[in-house]
Amino acid sequence: MSVTADTPFLVIEADVSRPVDLGHTGAGARRVIPITGGRVTGEVAGEIMPGGADWQIVHDDGNLQIDARYAFRTATGEVVEVHSAGVRQAAPEVMARLNAGEDVDPSEYYFRTAMRFTTGAPALAHLNFRLAVARGMRKPGGVRLEVFAVV
Repeated sequence: MSVTADTPFLVIEADVSRPVDLGHTGAGARRVIPITGGRVTGEVAGEIMPGGADWQIVHDDGNLQIDARYAFRTATGEVVEVHSAGVRQAAPEVMARLNAGEDVDPSEYYFRTAMRFTTGAPALAHLNFRLAVARGMRKPGGVRLEVFAVV
């Protein structure tokens, strides 16, 4: 198994709003990050639809488990669901800067997700059987994911 290393087949730039804190659980602090919009470019292009969310567990050391679900609509009206599960890990001082909304160089932290796509659009049905991994970057007001197909 390998991952295409040169060029992402998608770039996802998701806009997010303030986290909703659900409190501390036995596994860590639970929070929900509403996904409010954004764009998808690359092999498939579209606009991220509001209403998705990233359900996170924040561990005591500040590191995150990520479980995001959202959808985007192409210019021709096809809808694609995205499921992204992964981790974000950094030294405590780097995590503090990320949490403060600073634009931190992605080489200072580890942010990766495994991705699946679901659609009923015949022209995009190949996405239903595509596995991908993404390299994430936290940006002020959002997230950028460079998505690479597993081949």
